[in-house]
Amino acid sequence: MSTETATLTRTERPDEQPRRVLRLGLPKGSLQQATLELLEKAGFKFSVSERSYFPSTDDEELSAMLVRAQEMARYVEDGVFDAGITGKDWVMETGADVVTVADLIYSKQSMRPVRWVLAVAEDSDIRSVQDLQGKRIATEVVNLTRRWLAERGVEAEVEFSWGATEAKCPELVDAIVEVTETGASLRANRLRILEVLMESNTQLIANKQAWQDPWKRRKIENIAMLMEGAIRAENRVGLKMNARKADVEKIIRMLPAMRRPTISPLAADGEEWVAIETIIEEKEVRRLIPELKRAGAEGIIEYPLNKVIP
Repeated sequence: MSTETATLTRTERPDEQPRRVLRLGLPKGSLQQATLELLEKAGFKFSVSERSYFPSTDDEELSAMLVRAQEMARYVEDGVFDAGITGKDWVMETGADVVTVADLIYSKQSMRPVRWVLAVAEDSDIRSVQDLQGKRIATEVVNLTRRWLAERGVEAEVEFSWGATEAKCPELVDAIVEVTETGASLRANRLRILEVLMESNTQLIANKQAWQDPWKRRKIENIAMLMEGAIRAENRVGLKMNARKADVEKIIRMLPAMRRPTISPLAADGEEWVAIETIIEEKEVRRLIPELKRAGAEGIIEYPLNKVIP
């Protein structure tokens, strides 16, 4: 083997393209576990070592780092990451100039948006936003809150809260602006919601320059498509069954399918029997399967889904 050939073997052949890598920011903290689980269903498995901020992945075209969702949009805007996963609220709070690639409707506890709410003590005399004139408010979203109050002509002192915001009202502040999914924590702290400032959801965002790069854009779009497919699959299952042709129309009318179900003849009994396959809400299964059985369906199989791509 010549010296030149040996050198190419150790590095790369002249006709090979260098491997490209997309830098992806993943949220550290409350969204972390839900995000990693959703990404795994989407086909991207990340492993996080204890005390490490750099998850490993089986996708050689991805490198990832964990950062707080509150900081993500700024790092994406600055090009530290090509893309990142954070909340719409934090994009608005920081005013970051980024591309919103996809709205991903999930949060740490559920598959629904969260709300930023203005709350006061249950026995507070404050009954409207105007009653907050000259009062003190604690929140993590200082900029968002100030803009919201200014739009309503209210001047109040808005201070940054480092945490335990619910505990500060009414002893330390007159009101708080806090994020909630169910309102349970606010009720537990004897607070009542006065107004909803905004609904927020998780988003996949991209750096503007990265979005103009065809390879990076395609990779980001692929991630968005697969994550959206994983979200659609949440709380849905696949259902297969066999039925006589004479019972098919009756069975189809019972199925709350995304579209009309797939129907195909069985190999051995194609003249008399068909196979039916569909996707339904998981909560419908316990009611539907007994009814399908009584309607003539046989060999009913329920199976889990990872992704649903329309």
